[in-house]
Amino acid sequence: MSKSFAIVVDTSCDISQEYLEANDIKVMPITFMLDDVEHSMGYWQEIDADDFYEALGNGAIAKTAQINPDAFVASYTEYASKDEDVLYLVLSSGLSATYQSSQIALTEIKETYPNCNIYPIDGIGATVLNAAILEMIVDKRTEGLSAAETAEYIEKIKHHVLGFVTVDDLMYLHRGGRLSKLSALGGSIIGIKPIICIEPDGTLALKSKVRGREAALRQIATQLKQTLAPNSTVDTIYISHSNCEEDALKLADIIKADVNVNRVVIQMLGPVIGAHVGPGAVVLVFTSDLTREQYNNTFFVK
Repeated sequence: MSKSFAIVVDTSCDISQEYLEANDIKVMPITFMLDDVEHSMGYWQEIDADDFYEALGNGAIAKTAQINPDAFVASYTEYASKDEDVLYLVLSSGLSATYQSSQIALTEIKETYPNCNIYPIDGIGATVLNAAILEMIVDKRTEGLSAAETAEYIEKIKHHVLGFVTVDDLMYLHRGGRLSKLSALGGSIIGIKPIICIEPDGTLALKSKVRGREAALRQIATQLKQTLAPNSTVDTIYISHSNCEEDALKLADIIKADVNVNRVVIQMLGPVIGAHVGPGAVVLVFTSDLTREQYNNTFFVK
């Protein structure tokens, strides 16, 4: 059996604390600010989710800061000095410079520990998309794969993890500069809800728009259903939401009405991603036989 390895994620992953603890996964917090008050513990340790999203809805300004190279060097040193292998799952390089920081730190740490086995992986996604990838990493470690073997597997499979988003208000994504093709919306129109996909490079793109919230949830469900052969089964769907659990549950019900699903995972969007999507966002993630590029070129509903 291969040498086991440590796993580290950042707080954009939005996985449950119970899962992290049960699988001995370490977390690097991404700092977020709410009206210039800094929170650096990650997840909801310093502020309640209800309070956070209520504050955003009342006009509070939330911002995030990337993990800097020094923080990665310190973490890398902890493992390299003990000759421990480690795999880091990092927020999409299309959304943050955190992955770039991980690469800068890797170059630096290899000057001191040239034989270290440290593998930062660009998740090309966030929230439950990276949570889905994290579960794959844990599974491969349990199967006995090494850190190198697992990293090689994830670099291939991550392009098959598809993600779709609808938000209640594009203002948050626009303000944070996280959404391309914003002009396609033609401004903020009452009742019009955007359908956003996570692109092959991990950026976000506005693909279409529908009228009304339920129509948006049904459109996201369609993005999954159209990829499936008749009577096929989806192992797991992942849904995250920013303080709108009722909509997340409704999306799950819409999908399960037409698709065989073995497992549904529903998580609250944490403050790192919540700062950029605002209250009322719903994210659907699933693994497909298609890559994101293949999906975008063939199946996206206009």
